Amino acid sequence: MSAAGIRVSLFIDPEPAQLDAAKRLGAPVVELHTGAYCDAHSPAEREAELARIVRAAAHAEAIGLECHAGHGLSYDTVGPVAAIQTIVELNIGHFLIGEAIFVGLTNSIARMRKAMDTARKAAASA
Repeated sequence: MSAAGIRVSLFIDPEPAQLDAAKRLGAPVVELHTGAYCDAHSPAEREAELARIVRAAAHAEAIGLECHAGHGLSYDTVGPVAAIQTIVELNIGHFLIGEAIFVGLTNSIARMRKAMDTARKAAASA
C-alpha cells in the first residue's frame, strides 16, 4: 500500500514486539490500543496499563514510528494519555458521537479538546 501512496497505520496493542513488527512491515504509523487502560477495574490495573502505553509510545519514537492512540477513551480517561508527548493523535470519535446525543457535537468536542489540551500543557510544563 505504501508503494501506491497510501499511508498505512496499524492498530496494535502497546507491546514492543508489535511495534517492532510494524516497523519491519514498513508502516510509518501505529495506533496504540487503549482499551485495556480504559476498561481497567482498579486504579492499580489502570496505572499498569497506562505504564504499558507510556513505554510503547517511547519505543515507537525510538524506532521511528509516528504514534497515535485510541479506543475507549472518554473524558475520564483521556488526560493521562493526552499527556504523553510522543503521541501525536488521539482517536476518540465513538465516544464523542455518543456524548453528542446528550450535549451536542460542538459541546462534546469542546469538552474533550479542553481535557486534552489541559493534560498536554501540564505535562509539557512538568
